[in-house]
Amino acid sequence: MTRLTGRALRATIFIGEHDTWHHRPLYSEIVHRAHRAGLAGASVFRGVEGFGASSLIHTSRILSLSEDLPVAVVLVDTEERVRGFLPELDELVAEGLVVLDDCEVVRYAGRERGKGRGKA
Repeated sequence: MTRLTGRALRATIFIGEHDTWHHRPLYSEIVHRAHRAGLAGASVFRGVEGFGASSLIHTSRILSLSEDLPVAVVLVDTEERVRGFLPELDELVAEGLVVLDDCEVVRYAGRERGKGRGKA
């Protein structure tokens, strides 16, 4: 069981949902590399509207369903481990924004593989 509590570093990577790395969604490549690197956690969040350096507004409104919606990939671990992962992001993220925030983890306990959330 993995545990992480106390001071940590959060990396939030803002990219477009259609960004790719070798024909694979970029957000998926980031999550899989973070997993291989042993980071404590990674999650992907799809935005409903936003804009970045291009100043183009991307939205999920019905008339604009084909727009390249914003995606945020959030990684959390110790400062040392997240900073050690930054060279991977340098390689992967050609267009986007990477933000680092100090944070405090109150509780993180990984589940054992094959175990559900409910009690047996």
